[in-house]
Amino acid sequence: MTTKPAKTDLDWRPLAEADLGDVDRIAAAAHTGLDERPAVFAEKLRLYPRGCLALDGPGGVLGYAFSHPWTLGDAPGLDAFLGALPASPDCLYLHDLALSKSARGRGAAGAAIARLAAIAAAEALAAMALVSVHGTGPYWAHAGFADERHPGLAAKLAAYGESARYMTRRLGAGG
Repeated sequence: MTTKPAKTDLDWRPLAEADLGDVDRIAAAAHTGLDERPAVFAEKLRLYPRGCLALDGPGGVLGYAFSHPWTLGDAPGLDAFLGALPASPDCLYLHDLALSKSARGRGAAGAAIARLAAIAAAEALAAMALVSVHGTGPYWAHAGFADERHPGLAAKLAAYGESARYMTRRLGAGG
């Protein structure tokens, strides 16, 4: 399934270091119990700025997305530094996509997914991957992601909560 961006009055743009305070605020509200240090987000921005987005809307930053090249079948640990990106990535890993309550239901998530799929395609990555949390698996399935089971991920997924699911979306023509 191809996620097409919906019309919205919100605008995704490249995330800047100055946005990290807003990221921390939105993350705290959206991801209760899944705390990550601001330095972990800052490292992702430093390592792969192209895959980090801020959602601008009335009143300022209303959401963010962090993604980076990675390896299928693996997921970075929660609140863990990457150190470096893999030399031979085969997917774009969507580490986090979070919206403030005022931005939800307005097509912003679909627009971010479409933009990130275009980045993955431009990087010749054949897939996107993520860990679904807080029971959001049905949303991600609707966006074209499917569950994948990898026994080696069990410990990492446990840190993300009991509803955590590793999901991938294969990219082809049209993302």
